[in-house]
Amino acid sequence: MLDLKFLRENPEAVKQNIRNKFQDRKLPMVDEVIELDKKNREAIAEAEELRAQKNKISKQIGALMAQGKKEEAEEVKKQVAANAARLEELSGLEKEYAEKIKKIMMVIPNIIDPSVPIGKDDSENVEVEKFGEPVVPDFDIPYHTDIMESFAGIDLDAARRVAGNGFYYLIGDIARLHSAVLAYARDFMINRGFTYVIPPFMIHGNVVNGVMSFDEMDAMMYKIEGEDLYLIGTSEHSMIGRFIDQIVPEQQLPITLTSYSPCFRKEKGAHGIEERGVYRIHQFEKQEMIVVCKPEESNMWYDKLWQNTVDLFRSMDVPVRTLCCCSGDLADLKVKSLDVEAWSPRQKKYFEVGSCSNLGDAQARRLQIRINGEDGKKYLPHTLNNTVVAPPRMLIAFLENNLQADGSIRIPEVLRPYMGGKEVLVPNYNSIEKAAQNKQ
Repeated sequence: MLDLKFLRENPEAVKQNIRNKFQDRKLPMVDEVIELDKKNREAIAEAEELRAQKNKISKQIGALMAQGKKEEAEEVKKQVAANAARLEELSGLEKEYAEKIKKIMMVIPNIIDPSVPIGKDDSENVEVEKFGEPVVPDFDIPYHTDIMESFAGIDLDAARRVAGNGFYYLIGDIARLHSAVLAYARDFMINRGFTYVIPPFMIHGNVVNGVMSFDEMDAMMYKIEGEDLYLIGTSEHSMIGRFIDQIVPEQQLPITLTSYSPCFRKEKGAHGIEERGVYRIHQFEKQEMIVVCKPEESNMWYDKLWQNTVDLFRSMDVPVRTLCCCSGDLADLKVKSLDVEAWSPRQKKYFEVGSCSNLGDAQARRLQIRINGEDGKKYLPHTLNNTVVAPPRMLIAFLENNLQADGSIRIPEVLRPYMGGKEVLVPNYNSIEKAAQNKQ
């Protein structure tokens, strides 16, 4: 959410930002906010004037009564009553204007960073850099669920019977690999100085409103019926929500946290939820990283965050690239965002496995998170978040890039301590034969 003062003083800049995000339908909102703000400030000024008159008039009534001028005193009392009624009316108007302003301001997008390329959607995102050499082996790579089934490692049919499309059972070595990746990612981030946190997996509505845009909320969040609680779509929501209405001493900055959580997403309007796979699903687990920092340090932390994800994937021998998200692909609260994509040898292309975002002071303003500076002045911090790793989507890249010609999976050295020392996973040949018979 933008600073109202900034919008008041820079309406054309705000409008141009809206155009850059291809949201022209929101242009009239800027003038609407300015008009409401003008009326609100006028109401506040009038109320302050009436309150200033109150003491003066009270003294006037006392003087008139002392002089025996009861009739004149009664007339002045009528004026006091009228002023009180007007004050009550103005108080209602102030509340009404403030609520209308906040509602509109929650929809007007944040000012994007000058480095963000202008484009309508994700097709116009810009490649920044590649890390590692993408390889296409000289043998066919099966679809990721076929690889998992060769290890008796996934049961989508049972999950569909139990919960519907978009869910899965992971079993045996594949389930262990899933947990191993998360445990390794946790330790990877701890070794980089981040504090490990397990947050609440449900949050109140006011936290939801503070951490994301209304469009994102509608497309993502599951609400608990009859409760003011939502299942989190990512641990960023409850991690940033932890600081709601808090004043944090500047000496505690930067706050660098890494969190584990399950994530739940409706994936409303998303394509691929019916597909036989685990790329787009309703439930998954994720290791996240969160930073709360001084505004002047947020760009430095942004670069550090996405580099962490690149380094993690490269340590597991997965080639990746980074993409700068264009203006039309940015959620309204984001100043800038960068996607990390992993190489898929089967598809011969990259696909998204993580996203790094700088939200400026937007979340802090919505959640009333303030920093108590060493000079005694309070200011809003910047908040950033980034995916460390999110299996099972990450497993697709891992399995494809570590699959060997005989169907076995090579375990990179960094994961072996989390896999009981195993260097390779061998397919379950009974499972392969059974799957082949079922397809006949």
